[in-house]
Amino acid sequence: MSRMPLVEPEALPPYLKAIHDATPEDNWLGRHFARAFGPAPDLIQAYQGFYYPWHTGAGGAGLLEPRLKELIRLRIATLNGCVLCKSVRMAPEVVSEDEAARGVDAPDAEGFTARERAAIRFAEKMAMDHHNIGDEDVAAMRKLFNDAEFLELAMMAGQYIGFGRVLAMLQLEVASCPV
Repeated sequence: MSRMPLVEPEALPPYLKAIHDATPEDNWLGRHFARAFGPAPDLIQAYQGFYYPWHTGAGGAGLLEPRLKELIRLRIATLNGCVLCKSVRMAPEVVSEDEAARGVDAPDAEGFTARERAAIRFAEKMAMDHHNIGDEDVAAMRKLFNDAEFLELAMMAGQYIGFGRVLAMLQLEVASCPV
């Protein structure tokens, strides 16, 4: 059960009402996400205004390819135990259903590039052991990513980790694999 009061759908502001109404009725999580953020519609609209362009590369935002960001988003969703994040397909044209469902959780067993494997592993360490990311980890990443790409990767991983944990803290879903 949500830790936040859920605004009744008819009382939602237009932006959140559109999200709520576009979510299938059997998707408790997605519909309640919109309702939980009812008291702060500007917050979630501004957040999504930042998030989507950087995640998808829309409008030229970001240096990293959307596929790489989607792979780390999905891996972090597993580590955070975020069912909503794991079930949403934000880039189905660049990450197959099989990769989204299973591949990111075993990057060595799939056909990932060296950059993708490194990004997934780095995202794992950010999510599970960030205090032990050392100079050698950063140096290894900088061999595959230029400095601006590495900073974008680290920022996006941090954002995915943080928002997934906000959803878990609000109890908008049941964590299946908490870190």
